Amino acid sequence: MAETETRSIFVTGLKNAHAMENQALSIMKPQVKRIENYPEVARKLEQHIRETEGQITRLEEVLDSLSEDRSMLKDVALSFTGSMAAMGHSIAGDEILKNSFANFAFENYEIAAYKSLITIADLGGFPGHVAALKANLDEEMAMAKWLDENLRSVTVKFASLKEAGETAKV
Repeated sequence: MAETETRSIFVTGLKNAHAMENQALSIMKPQVKRIENYPEVARKLEQHIRETEGQITRLEEVLDSLSEDRSMLKDVALSFTGSMAAMGHSIAGDEILKNSFANFAFENYEIAAYKSLITIADLGGFPGHVAALKANLDEEMAMAKWLDENLRSVTVKFASLKEAGETAKV
């Protein structure tokens, strides 16, 4: 693979990851504002929002070091779709469950994206950028693990609240 092609693939992947992380923020921020009965979920989302903001900074630093700009169009488009997804779940009677499923799926999407980016960085001779990408990957893996480990307790709490006639949605 030609060096310019590998660089192009890497830069495109970085821009996509930047937009993906902005989309993640547009999904999580509305969710956390609506949570009332699941403080552990709210705390974890707030933590992951801060991590995601750091991930965006790391991606911007990598792009800057390559003299590349982020894609504003991708950022705006994916942020919009993330906001629409979050709004769609807000009208569901089982919003907390739908958000949990969607967040778990999105975390795994991000994990795959970072694994691919790390591979391209290795192949393309960008080893100096692997640490930043690995830091992002580790945070995404930790969030996916937490979501996986807590799905049962969130579901049980949702069912218990619903059974008791209390607000179970968020």
